[in-house]
Amino acid sequence: MDSNFFRQGAKAGMVIGFSTMPFGLLFGAVAVDGGMTPFEATMMSGVIFGGASQLVGVQMFGTHVPAWLIVLSVFAVNFRHILYSAALSPHLRTYSHPARLGALFFLTDPQFAEASKQIDHHGKLEPSWYFGMAFVIYCLWVASSAIGALFGRLIGDPVALGFDVLLPVYFLGLVLSFRRRPLFSIVVPVSAVASILAMHTVGSPWHVSIGALAGVIAAVILHRPADNLRDGEPL
Repeated sequence: MDSNFFRQGAKAGMVIGFSTMPFGLLFGAVAVDGGMTPFEATMMSGVIFGGASQLVGVQMFGTHVPAWLIVLSVFAVNFRHILYSAALSPHLRTYSHPARLGALFFLTDPQFAEASKQIDHHGKLEPSWYFGMAFVIYCLWVASSAIGALFGRLIGDPVALGFDVLLPVYFLGLVLSFRRRPLFSIVVPVSAVASILAMHTVGSPWHVSIGALAGVIAAVILHRPADNLRDGEPL
């Protein structure tokens, strides 16, 4: 493993890791408030490592919802990760089998966004860089979950402090980082409209997957291979 690439990845992971810590604190507090012990909440972050799906899960655990529906809801929230893995898989072919499994386990939203930018800039995804970044984000997420579980009740009402707006703003920033990609101005509005309509018809958390699918379908329909474009014709 190249230590220089690892340090570069870890440095990038520090920025993202600290920016996601409020979500980890919030999850820990919500999990304990829902009946989990601090140890269980921390282990959930360590084993699942999926912020949004963890919040959906803990909010449903204390209800009388059947277990299969909880699993299905978590799958709906995490469906986008199937698309992430499909996009990154061609760049993981040189990884060993254990490394590929590890890379997919650490494939969160910010990890995918930064990995995509790394591929755009360098044409490849250096394993040392990828795991350096993933290691820092993972450790800070688990640590913040533990802190939130232990001391979350001292925070009081997270909504009253405005913590509820952090996640939407954070994801908006991730989306805008792709604003120079072809079809961005079409795919994103299509996905947003579909998600909003699904939210008011089908309901949460299905609107996440429906919005993602609508964006993918729009991209597939409108995509034109570069080889078929006339010289100078815009995408």
